[in-house]
Amino acid sequence: MASMSVLTRDEAQTRAQLLDVHRYTVDLDLTVGDDTFDSRTVIRFTVRTGTGTGTGAGTGTGTGTGTGQDTAGAGATADTFVELKPAELRSATLDGQPLDPAALDGNRLPLTHLAPGEHELRVDARMRYSRTGEGMHRFTDPADGETYVYTQLFLDDVQRVFAAFDQPDLKAVFDLTVKAPEEWTVLANGVTEHTGDGVWTAATTPRISTYLVAVAAGPWHSVRTEHRGLPFGIHCRRSLAPHLDADADEILDLTRACFDRYHEKFAEPYPFDSYDQAFVPEFNAGAMENPGLVTFRDEFVYRSAVTDTERQTRAVVIAHEMAHMWFGDLVTLKWWDDIWLNESFAEYMGYQITAEATRFTGAWTEFGVSRKAWGYDADQRPSTHPVAPEAVDDTAAALLNFDGISYAKGASALRQLVAWLGEKDFLAGINTHFERYRFGNAALADFIDSLASATDRDVPAWAEAWLRTTGVDTLTAATDARPGQWTCALDRAGARPHRVTVGVYDRDLSDGRTLTLRERYDTDVPQGGAPEPRPGIRPALVVPNDLDLTYAKIRLDETSLDTALRGLSGIPDALTRAVVWNSLRDMVRDGDLAPADYLATAAAHLPEETDLALVQGVLAFAGAQIADRYLHPDDRPAALTTLTALARDLLRRTEDGDNPGLRLIAVRQFVDAAAHPDTIAAWLADGMVPGGPELDPELRWRVLARLAVLGATDEAAIAAELERDPSAGGQEGAARCRAALPDPEAKRAAWAAMFAGDDLSNYLFTATAQGFWQPEQAELVREYVPRYYEDVLAVAARRGPAIARAASRFAFPAHAVDAAHLALGEACLRDGDPVPALRRTLVDQLDDLARALRVREV
Repeated sequence: MASMSVLTRDEAQTRAQLLDVHRYTVDLDLTVGDDTFDSRTVIRFTVRTGTGTGTGAGTGTGTGTGTGQDTAGAGATADTFVELKPAELRSATLDGQPLDPAALDGNRLPLTHLAPGEHELRVDARMRYSRTGEGMHRFTDPADGETYVYTQLFLDDVQRVFAAFDQPDLKAVFDLTVKAPEEWTVLANGVTEHTGDGVWTAATTPRISTYLVAVAAGPWHSVRTEHRGLPFGIHCRRSLAPHLDADADEILDLTRACFDRYHEKFAEPYPFDSYDQAFVPEFNAGAMENPGLVTFRDEFVYRSAVTDTERQTRAVVIAHEMAHMWFGDLVTLKWWDDIWLNESFAEYMGYQITAEATRFTGAWTEFGVSRKAWGYDADQRPSTHPVAPEAVDDTAAALLNFDGISYAKGASALRQLVAWLGEKDFLAGINTHFERYRFGNAALADFIDSLASATDRDVPAWAEAWLRTTGVDTLTAATDARPGQWTCALDRAGARPHRVTVGVYDRDLSDGRTLTLRERYDTDVPQGGAPEPRPGIRPALVVPNDLDLTYAKIRLDETSLDTALRGLSGIPDALTRAVVWNSLRDMVRDGDLAPADYLATAAAHLPEETDLALVQGVLAFAGAQIADRYLHPDDRPAALTTLTALARDLLRRTEDGDNPGLRLIAVRQFVDAAAHPDTIAAWLADGMVPGGPELDPELRWRVLARLAVLGATDEAAIAAELERDPSAGGQEGAARCRAALPDPEAKRAAWAAMFAGDDLSNYLFTATAQGFWQPEQAELVREYVPRYYEDVLAVAARRGPAIARAASRFAFPAHAVDAAHLALGEACLRDGDPVPALRRTLVDQLDDLARALRVREV
């Protein structure tokens, strides 16, 4: 078969000028086998008169040039194509005339000599189930043998399920029928009805894009309710039923609270007929905003203890996906260069609505310490791109831009926009946008015009500065004191305008450690002249961007930096502490603060920290980056000792049971940093940590994985634990532990499973990769570093984008921080011709590797 073609922007624009797509009638049969399903599609569309040149059927090379014909006259004809990736194309007819199935070229079926007017295309195909979370994913639960299938059609995977004109601006209505085993329930974008013999019919959708069609079928455990006259439901695998039931009230209360707050902010009511949330297995993303049927990774159904920060993350994702019902589903981007219109908006609203409408009022702190760091890192790599790129050439390039820039930087830009415009004008512009483009498509210029209609400010100039540029500005504070007054000048390295709040803090003289807020004042950067003198003595700490309203790296003045390093835990507001921790993090990455100093600051201040998101975020950076990468291997044991001592301190401080979340973080940290097996082996044998908690499945597998790294367990113990926990999570835990064993045969088996075969699902591939590379085993796995670059090219090309991303993210030898490794990676990029999904992540990984080398040199 010819190679698959990606859709180019030019092809999509030409096809959109040629076609109006009205309706899809899709009939799926999920009862025909374990490997494939049947797909029958009827597409009704119109070819316009007088619209220029038709698009070609494509050559199977990704260019799709074809031989279009002029359609300017009423009697002219045009050529185009429909996308389909079948196991077998049984038949296709256009207006009742058969098409040759052999004409399918890669994923394109040519439609030639189309006269202006209405047409009907019928396609009958056999389609493959996926094990990689793309298209129609099929999963059999090892806990009980039950099987589930669900679709993930983003970004261009609808063609793995049914034939489609697969681009976001060819919206249509969808009629969907699914035949499933009798004991199954079928969920879809609209309310579904079982009409007998295992056949389910979904209500006709409004006009939506092809990538938003959704099906989830299986013997779901469901909790259903009604809110504002609409049916709401949450669904999961039967084996997770007790865990979903335990959290059902919390999930549904969050859903209702977010739903109501969106209706307070948006004039346009919720545009679909129901709201289902399905927690599905082996899901690649956090969640997907299918209208009326949001799909989530089912790790959000917690079967083990979690912290309140993790519950907050689930709440943010619920709010994020609901925001998409308006921004993304009701109004959809025209093409993938405007990904930010979907994701930045949903990211911003997810955190804002969570903070406003739920008990998680500190959500922006977690955004600052984790999500924003994701954006800062992405924006300093060679692969950076504007929030709103001028043009994304094709779907393969578009898929790469779902990153920290489109999410975290874009959301930060919107937060800055709200600070600059005011929320009233911002929401007025948003509501104008919904009214203008409901059930249609819009681009950046349309959005900016809608915002500009609500304010006298120069929104286009703001958008040009913030959305069309790359990189992170740096704001550096310089304070100057004179008798009775002081000033703070903010120097900007960069070109964006910033509206920031400056926080001014004094030491509390009663204890010397606590800091008290003297004042907060707003200022613009650039400041436009000399800074205004402020009365009083020079403060102990001045924090630019105190409320974290802009997106920029922050450098404190010398006095403030000294105060922060000595008294960070004494800053009264968690969001301000997040800004300071991020500043220290950036200084380490830029070589301006020794990694050991960051570790010492963490050890000094985390025991006093009350915000769990900050504790988790700081420990994650201290462990995965400082201990594992930025410090020389000879210094790593001392770093692990510091981290285990910190964990012991936290455990001592939580013995009274008043802070189970902090205690859980401490237990996890102690396990992950343990250099000796005795203590954690005793925990595993006893089934609990002295003083609590009991070791639930997550903690048991975590301990066993660390014991595997340390060579303190074996295959028999792993097999026994898997027998104790035969769930999907147990299967992943066992794969992770087996790959982590410091045994040459275990390493060979893990490597072969990842790179020689195609049997591992996306999740089992990831778990195996996570176990394979360990800093403690650098000598044992040294031979695999060059093998990685030989084998990753083939597996990425063979297994597709999802596995390519997993192989380059999780299977990358990140522990090997040396010049020889960097040279190997650069040679692979230069000579190996990696597929786009692999190339992009390798570029990022190698840039991070080069940064780690620079930090070590400093």
